[in-house]
Amino acid sequence: MDDITGLGHLAIEVKDLGASLEFYRDRLGLQEMHRLERADGTAWIVYLRITDRQFLELFPGADSDRAPGPDANGTNHFCLTIDNLDVAAAKLEKAGIALTSPIKSGLDGNRGAWIEDPDGNRIELMEMAPDCLQYRAIAALKQQTV
Repeated sequence: MDDITGLGHLAIEVKDLGASLEFYRDRLGLQEMHRLERADGTAWIVYLRITDRQFLELFPGADSDRAPGPDANGTNHFCLTIDNLDVAAAKLEKAGIALTSPIKSGLDGNRGAWIEDPDGNRIELMEMAPDCLQYRAIAALKQQTV
């Protein structure tokens, strides 16, 4: 369907909003855009900017301490693209965020690493190679429509 123009947001339930904001906003550097509040004044949704058209929504009040493991039904992880993974990894380390896997090249031709948020949500960090499988597939699709 060519009416879809992008991924607008990813919403995750979090146990401790303060810990999640400290991770995503203060250490990872995502800017808090705005909040929606319940009638009692407590936060219902906190919107964090990934890009001007993509957001991460944090919903406080999760009923468990950890996200489901990678083999559970549902979202396995989300991926943030990074211009320079070596520079980003050094910044993460300085901010106290440890990589849960070392930087390595994937079968798709991209370099990647992994981190986890305080709730155990898995986050892939990917440095897209100019000749990666994804970009080659996009070029092939464009050739088919010409």
